[in-house]
Amino acid sequence: MGGVPLTLGLMWTFWDAGAESMGSALAMAVLVVQLPAIALVLSRLLRGSRRLPPLVPCVPTPDQLGSVSIVVPTLNEAHRIEPCLRGLSQQSYEVREILVVDSCSQDGTPARVQQASHHDPRIRLLTDDPLPPGWVGRPWALHSGYLASDVKSEWILGIDADTQPQPGLIPSLIAAAEIQGYDLVSLAPRFILRFPGEVWLQPALLMTLIYRFGAAGETANQAERVMANGQCFLCRRSLLTQLGGFEGARRSFCDDVTLARHAANQGAKVGFLDGAPVLKVRMYEGALETWQEWGRSLDLKDASSRAQTWGDLWLLSAVQGLPLIVIGLLMGLGTPTLTAEMALGLNLSLVAMRWGLQAAILPSYDLSQALMPWLFWLSPLADPLAVLRIWLSALQTPKQWRGRVYSFQP
Repeated sequence: MGGVPLTLGLMWTFWDAGAESMGSALAMAVLVVQLPAIALVLSRLLRGSRRLPPLVPCVPTPDQLGSVSIVVPTLNEAHRIEPCLRGLSQQSYEVREILVVDSCSQDGTPARVQQASHHDPRIRLLTDDPLPPGWVGRPWALHSGYLASDVKSEWILGIDADTQPQPGLIPSLIAAAEIQGYDLVSLAPRFILRFPGEVWLQPALLMTLIYRFGAAGETANQAERVMANGQCFLCRRSLLTQLGGFEGARRSFCDDVTLARHAANQGAKVGFLDGAPVLKVRMYEGALETWQEWGRSLDLKDASSRAQTWGDLWLLSAVQGLPLIVIGLLMGLGTPTLTAEMALGLNLSLVAMRWGLQAAILPSYDLSQALMPWLFWLSPLADPLAVLRIWLSALQTPKQWRGRVYSFQP
């Protein structure tokens, strides 16, 4: 019987040695994958100390009179178009016209726009022509609005129906563009979150953009790394004319970033600023819609080279997707080697940094309507899911978008 304890002891020794070897190999692989990515992310985050400050509301100046034509693309937006139009009507004499370009909505959107036009004659309802082959619906609606806009307007402002413009938005946007010399500038909004699932998931998806492109107000990105947001997208008419309107982004499901990078490559100065004090947005209802709709375009592959897309997937996996997983694996193996301890400490630091960034993005959220606002602070636990969503989106081509079915390859 004495051989049984000996045998068990040998088995435990071999298991312990195997676990130690496995842990060391895992830790070494983690260090090789993560260290370059961490250096890259830190270099981007540290530049944030020099970013431009958030926009603040301001009043228009006489030289801004009638300088802006607004284009609002709509497709079945009856449940959220009214706050958008109400916010646009609150803007002052800098707005020449508000063109709502509807793509044959079936939910009563045109009727609500017509009703709003009775209170503000600047609001006009247009119906875009049938979608031409090779176009995605949103850039086609924006292009149609640009072509129909008054040529006397110096600026074209694209505004999405899910936004809630705040007083002073457009004067502050024009002022920032003129002071900084921007030909095209867009804003990061303040997100209104309501349901528990989106409160938990949405900030993790937003963090994938911050890790890749830095914070809003960043001024050091090269043309191929420029960021933009089509929810509030101001462009000089002269630049749009030079670019052929939205033609260059006709096949893109992230037309805002595609057009902004195209413009930057043509020598235009492009800015992406923090607009949280002047622009709110209620994007999606719940976690499922957030996962399906926003997650479908966050990979930005239509605006990026294949190398950039794969590089971003590596970066996000290394610094956002893996830390919680690596911590669990290394603690489960319980291997006290130096390499394992280094990898464990590194990933604990990444998680701590991620919670710090969660606090930093708090001003970008309106949680006053949230049912369980405390879930916001647990959002870092959703990071592996957020990175998985970017992977799934990058490896698939959308076949439908907001009710439209597409058969072409973007």
